[in-house]
Amino acid sequence: MARSHWGEIKDPVHGYVYITEEEKEIIDSFPVQRLRRLRQLAGTEYVYPGANHTRFEHSVGVMYLAGRVTENPNISEHLSHEEAQMVKIAALLHDVGHGPFSHVFEHLLIKELDKTHEDITSWIIQKGELKDMLCKAGYKPEDVGRLAVGTLHKPKKTFLDQIISSAVDVDKLDFIVRDTHHTGAEYGYIDVFRLIHALDILNDNLAVDLGALSALESLIIARIESFKSIYFHRVGRAAQIMLAIAMEKANEELGLTQFKTPEEYLAMDDYTVWTMLKNCKKSSDIIGDLERRRLLKCAYERTFYEKDTMVSNIFSRETYRNQLQTDIAKEAHVESEAVIIDVPTVPSVPYHHSVLMESMEIPVFFKTQGDKKVPQRLSDISKIFETLKGFINILRIYTDEENREKVSSAASKILGKIPSATKISY
Repeated sequence: MARSHWGEIKDPVHGYVYITEEEKEIIDSFPVQRLRRLRQLAGTEYVYPGANHTRFEHSVGVMYLAGRVTENPNISEHLSHEEAQMVKIAALLHDVGHGPFSHVFEHLLIKELDKTHEDITSWIIQKGELKDMLCKAGYKPEDVGRLAVGTLHKPKKTFLDQIISSAVDVDKLDFIVRDTHHTGAEYGYIDVFRLIHALDILNDNLAVDLGALSALESLIIARIESFKSIYFHRVGRAAQIMLAIAMEKANEELGLTQFKTPEEYLAMDDYTVWTMLKNCKKSSDIIGDLERRRLLKCAYERTFYEKDTMVSNIFSRETYRNQLQTDIAKEAHVESEAVIIDVPTVPSVPYHHSVLMESMEIPVFFKTQGDKKVPQRLSDISKIFETLKGFINILRIYTDEENREKVSSAASKILGKIPSATKISY
């Protein structure tokens, strides 16, 4: 059944995005409109003043790219019209569970409720206003809620989840291009549509034709460069850490994690929570510092390329980091909470799962003359992928301006002077 065309949205990244009446109705729902009040990269605007784009335009962009994937003939022949439309709707809704300041809220969700924003996304889609809208449009809210976070697990159609959540998904293809556009930190061009046209199905999974290897390598490089220059920029991270600490200090009084209904959760956005934090005694000083751009200072930074037990412990075990924090504070003669250890494996680092830090393979294949698809290991084909896989291990130690020298000396003494070979240029 053809869906009636409503109009178009002018997007700065993708151009005109055509939407149907049904899509417009869901776009105009409160959970989606709330995304206008959640910045995509909270904290990054302290480094890149243009980084004020929101989760709303990102979600529209992801829906658009999901539509382009389902139009790819290699994919569309495996899809019904209803499934193709459901992928677009799920892509539009994939971020509705984000909290205020996006990923910065995540550490609070995990710490207090043992939930991620993906858990909240499914919950919001399956309850309240979206549930009724989806039912009216002929969808099962449970299916859309699972597909939006890549856990539908439909038999023989694993690729449905992977369009929205995988190593080469429409979420990443949108946010990397969009975030580099708005920050101006465009380190590497990604040919998004070349990659979309190179997608195919291999044993029920989404895979990339090696004819597009250079586009795939460009994506890998752009992800890593974006991570270093945008998502884990030391100044942007300082602002995010301060927001995270403010929310943690004020949580008991403000009840940020005491919501019981989707409506209570959705009432929180960047504006409402900033105001709450500003008016709360426990967090008002931090917000005052952010308003004057008095940020935490990086006292020590090191990129590890070698693998040893100490390094693994720092990056994977919070208890180990807490002990290290205590040791450095003692050596520097400062309060323990004046020392903050930051590594890319903490939940509040945006998109930490999508950087090549974990061992991962992107399914690839080449076609024989008889059109047979032959699977390959990307590591065997691409030296770029093999070299970059799992290589970013950045450790930073933050403190306030007055303790910077003391903490820097103490950290250097305990962790060793930074060898020149591990220094980085950004």
